[in-house]
Amino acid sequence: MLAVLGNLSLDVVEGGARRPGGGPFHAARALRALARPALVAARCAEDDRRRLVRPLAGLGVPVRWRASAETARFRLAYDDEGVRALEVEALGDAWTPDDARWAVEGLPPRAWLQVAPLAAHEFPAETLAELAGGGRRVLLDAQGLVRPARTGPVELAGEPDPELLRHVAALKLAEDEAHALLGGADAGRLASLGVPEVVVTLGPRGALVWAAGTLTEVPARAAPGRVDPTGAGDAFAATYVASRAAGHAPVAAARRGCALVGALLAGRA
Repeated sequence: MLAVLGNLSLDVVEGGARRPGGGPFHAARALRALARPALVAARCAEDDRRRLVRPLAGLGVPVRWRASAETARFRLAYDDEGVRALEVEALGDAWTPDDARWAVEGLPPRAWLQVAPLAAHEFPAETLAELAGGGRRVLLDAQGLVRPARTGPVELAGEPDPELLRHVAALKLAEDEAHALLGGADAGRLASLGVPEVVVTLGPRGALVWAAGTLTEVPARAAPGRVDPTGAGDAFAATYVASRAAGHAPVAAARRGCALVGALLAGRA
């Protein structure tokens, strides 16, 4: 069993209309492609429930929803190299230990959880401790470490938080997040986090996996033409978690993540 937890968002991509976003939504797209049963626990403001929860449920995953005071809002644009410019227009709510208990109620011990924060305030250490209770295994998106909880253009900044990371079984970072957090993504820096599994996504180049004392490069095949990569990291993380829950080793799980993201971007999944 596995579950995805996080705030939903309303996104404007390349000046288009507002559309659903956030880790739960993009993870659910991957889970639908995998035909993998999972629970999604998501939050947004009551006023945005119809706009966000209905499309999420339409992806065919069981959804738990709880109202929050605010819905996160973002503006995203990409240059010709695929480099993203991101602006935060509104922040979502932080999750409390009570929110964590609500989200994981009924899940079996040892379940895998994909925790998908949109900013550094959303999943504090005490909430992650609650999620990791009973032997549950937490994959945390590093946006919860390096994306400051403020509006305006995003400038990544942060440092490893041992109190938070001790509750994490796997950490997923984008390449720019690894540089913001550690100054790079070599074996020594990744090992210094003290997390059993660390995965660094490299966009069209694939991923790096640190596990069992070894750093492994996982190549990927770039999708042809210009693509919209919004949510690719969440889709990768969902595939990784689903694969780990099914018994695959970390490197094999990352290979499956790269393959599915490539298929999604190419319109084959």
